Amino acid sequence: MTDASNDALHTPVMLDRCLDLLAPALTSPGAVFVDGTLGLGGHAEAFLRRFPELTLVGIDRDPEALRLAGERLAPFADRTHLVHAVSDALPTVLSDLDIPEVAGILYDLGVSSMQLDRIDRGFSYARDAALDMRMDPTAPLTAARIIAEYDEGALRRIFFEYGEEKLSARYARKIVQARATAPIETSAQLVDLLQAATPAALKNAGHPAKRVFQALRIEVNAELDVLARTIPAALDALEVGGRIVVLAYQSLEDRLVKREFAARSASTAPRGLPVELPEHAPEFTLLVRGAELASDAEKTRNPRATPVRLRAVERLRRAAA
Repeated sequence: MTDASNDALHTPVMLDRCLDLLAPALTSPGAVFVDGTLGLGGHAEAFLRRFPELTLVGIDRDPEALRLAGERLAPFADRTHLVHAVSDALPTVLSDLDIPEVAGILYDLGVSSMQLDRIDRGFSYARDAALDMRMDPTAPLTAARIIAEYDEGALRRIFFEYGEEKLSARYARKIVQARATAPIETSAQLVDLLQAATPAALKNAGHPAKRVFQALRIEVNAELDVLARTIPAALDALEVGGRIVVLAYQSLEDRLVKREFAARSASTAPRGLPVELPEHAPEFTLLVRGAELASDAEKTRNPRATPVRLRAVERLRRAAA
């Protein structure tokens, strides 16, 4: 696949804002930048072009994304390390590369444009395909296995916790009843079942499959568990003055990032202490107020930017050993 087709598949979200926020940390010679969710390399390419002395560590769990990103980033091969790994493996990746700390990190969370657009990956409820949803096709767990093997209580839990689905109990019950008659192996089968199970009064309240498919994808890829490990590891990897930007696309991800950023940007001084001692000073500072959204113009150009929430912090100091 050519660079041009890669561009067509993936328009980087909030690219200019990511560049502006991370730029102050990336200007020094030898700076290392981690794109922890490399995808097709759209963000990474822009950073490598803007900062000619920058070294990139690009991480992705999807081998096909890494292959395509490698083609796109070939002109910068002498400044790139592309690694097949899950994002929470950052400490191991950096250790293997003998990189003690980094200047900047970017995470563009969720499913990539390529994964959504490839029908055979099974991420979209709008197209019929095998229920797969693996970001890493070499991983063993698929959405079809979840639908076939999880008991009613487990299905109800993931639909409610990961999809925030109010009809989670009803959908789980209908799935268990239906699979006793015939296996549910494709997205169309699951969508038809969910639509039939949705009360008429709620059929206009958004597509009934949207939240269930989100929940299945999160469970297949252990996305929230991975993210809960990834963000602390990434913060620990930043040098003083280093910055991290995270783009989240649904409330569960954003809530987790917000909580970790807030905790690491707060003083640890006991309440009532008249003077804050240096060891209690915050390690990080927030770079944006709340979560930033994409502009209306970008949302029009790139509808996948519509739900994005951007958060960013900078390391002020290292905690005493």
